[in-house]
Amino acid sequence: MSEKVDFIYLDGNDNICVATRNLPKGTSLEVDGHRFELQEDIRLGHKIAIREIDSELPVFKYGQPIGLTTSRVTPGEWVHVHNVKHVAPETDYEKATNHPEPLPPITDRTFMGYKRPNNTSGTRNYIGVLSSVNCSASVAKYIARHFDQSILKDYPNVDGIVPFVHGEGCGMQFGGIKHEMLNRVLGGIARHPNIGGYLIVGLGCEQSTIGYLVESQRLVQIDGVGDSGTQSPPVLSMQDHGGTMATVELGIQQIAKLLPAANDVKREPIPVSELMVGLECGGSDGNSGVTANPAVGVASDLLVASGATAMLSEMPEVYGAEHLLTARSRSVEVADKLLERIRWWEWYAGIWGESINNNPSAGNKEGGLTTIAEKSLGAVAKGGSTVLEAVYEYAEQVDKRGFVLMDTPGFDPPSVTGMVAGGANVVVFTTGRGSCFGCKPTPSIKVATNTPMYERMIDDMDINAGTVLTGKTVQQLGRDIYEEIIEVASGKQTKSEIHGIGDEEFVPWTLGAQL
Repeated sequence: MSEKVDFIYLDGNDNICVATRNLPKGTSLEVDGHRFELQEDIRLGHKIAIREIDSELPVFKYGQPIGLTTSRVTPGEWVHVHNVKHVAPETDYEKATNHPEPLPPITDRTFMGYKRPNNTSGTRNYIGVLSSVNCSASVAKYIARHFDQSILKDYPNVDGIVPFVHGEGCGMQFGGIKHEMLNRVLGGIARHPNIGGYLIVGLGCEQSTIGYLVESQRLVQIDGVGDSGTQSPPVLSMQDHGGTMATVELGIQQIAKLLPAANDVKREPIPVSELMVGLECGGSDGNSGVTANPAVGVASDLLVASGATAMLSEMPEVYGAEHLLTARSRSVEVADKLLERIRWWEWYAGIWGESINNNPSAGNKEGGLTTIAEKSLGAVAKGGSTVLEAVYEYAEQVDKRGFVLMDTPGFDPPSVTGMVAGGANVVVFTTGRGSCFGCKPTPSIKVATNTPMYERMIDDMDINAGTVLTGKTVQQLGRDIYEEIIEVASGKQTKSEIHGIGDEEFVPWTLGAQL
């Protein structure tokens, strides 16, 4: 493919093509035997009709319908929200009927990671200060901020002290859905293989009691190594310990005790099968499903072949493409669980008078995405081509290898928070508009879908998938991403880590009444 290519035509059934650069009105194109001139300026990532499409007929991209036209569309016309509408996804699903032949096993790859006593494997080595309730958030931050670089320089194997603070923890039913979701998130962070030790701080009168958190999540800690023994982790209550500054001083003392043991842990060779990679897309554009997401799908297949876990997320961005995953499900039960979550999301959006089709953001639409079906078909490409082994609730501990799906919202911070709480020790994050996301304690690899954005935001982007539009194959880029995952898991810093991003992006998703 030459560098002057104007479009990409994705499937022989498609009646549109996608602009690979900004094209002026009057540009002559020939696509699949159809020659025409552009009727207006077309921007990078946007769709162009290659033949006439009558009103109320499907628009096809990736060989799949992404919506119906609202008026007759002619060749060379811009195809977008002004002339396409969303249609509800099909309801007659194939279940567990398509189990693709897997890649040959990859058994000889390792990364340099931290082996934990509970047999999990970390890619980073942080100490966490977990706030049980928003009322103790400031104290958790004050404790963490005390340990600046002048102190941490004596502990070179510790990546930092992270305060995990949030806006929840009280005004909710004890043991209710809001409480249990928050509990799963906090428990998952405490047990996370990238956490080498942790302290829990509460106010003392909150509904999300520390005792229930420790007991229900079976949290233990010995010698500063998370979840590694039989003793209860260190906990502090502001009301029991004399208020804000007294608790801060006690917290500093506790972290100082954890640091030496956390620092004693060294990187060692670990099979790539121990990686759990969260897959996210944010600020997507019309090229997300053309370049970055399919390449991440190739990397996902390589991870699965290596015995690792590739975790898709964002259930509202599966909507409209779920039929592709039900067919690939390991069993009918897995397919049914996926469909149950889809139906739940339809209900959940409906009780607020909203539609899942409102998921594509203003930025998504500016980048060329028209309907949720189009966005979802591109988003699920991150999951590659292997069998879907399981569907997990939000922040549920992931215990299967292979390709899995977690039910998270489409909003990036709570989505990634759920995957990390579920055990993801690396995140791959594709973006077309330019999301600058980081997520301590897990490194986030940013993959740009197009070259202009990559070059404009090179300080935030790790990989340029725009090279697919100028000659590199999706397979080649996918292998590059797989290798980058291994390097980052071994300690290579991502751009977001270099900038120190990740403290504020811890955003647990909870549901239920705020009492």
